Amino acid sequence: MSDELLEIARTVALAAGELVSRRRREGVSIADHKSSPVDVVTLADRESEELIRGLLADARPGDGFFGEEGAAQAGTSGLTWVVDPIDGTVNYLYGIPHYGVSVAVVEGEPDPLSWAALAGCVVNPAIGEVFTASRGGGAFLGDAAIRVAPAVELSQALVATGFSYESAMRAIQGRVVAELVPTVRDIRRGGTASLDLCFVAAGRVNAYYERTLNPWDHAAGALIAVEAGARVTGRDGVPPSKDFILAAEPSVAAALEARLKELGA
Repeated sequence: MSDELLEIARTVALAAGELVSRRRREGVSIADHKSSPVDVVTLADRESEELIRGLLADARPGDGFFGEEGAAQAGTSGLTWVVDPIDGTVNYLYGIPHYGVSVAVVEGEPDPLSWAALAGCVVNPAIGEVFTASRGGGAFLGDAAIRVAPAVELSQALVATGFSYESAMRAIQGRVVAELVPTVRDIRRGGTASLDLCFVAAGRVNAYYERTLNPWDHAAGALIAVEAGARVTGRDGVPPSKDFILAAEPSVAAALEARLKELGA
């Protein structure tokens, strides 16, 4: 079943990616703001989610749906699709070619503390990259298998992170980064959590951590990173959640987690 689910995830993510790419060329309009004045929603976010919801309802009518822009919908199959119609909306708004469509299917309640991810796809429509994984089936960029970068000392680790839209949390995160950066190779802030996780999977960065992510931000990317050999964890070994997520080759993850604890992250 995982192969079938993965093919659906890939097909749907590609269709949504084509839509948002076309809308980007036509011009982007802000439809609303969410958690803060800098946390925007575009009309394309909503249109992409409507497309994804409709395609999934046609393909898997008994499954639930949990997306960023609309109300959650329960299903009868025990499976739920967890969707970010445009991850990295600010990048999308500014025309930065680093945003994604993330589609995952999970077993169990739509809660990252308890679900089991079965398949996921993250598409970057701007450059045509397609990351996929199914549980136990490995991780891929296009048709090529991908693996995390080999273990390195923390001082040689390229670390990705991101920031909350809420100003008080951003201040805390900024302090942590300022104290972390002298002890690692460097910091990268791409602005798209799903792609950050895929970059860990592909060995493009050694590690990624963040606080305040929503479930749709990491549902697909976390599975892709795990299937590429990463340890993906929350704080103190619990599953990743809005509280905290860290992804890296296991020894790098342990070293980074210890350093972040020292910094109060």
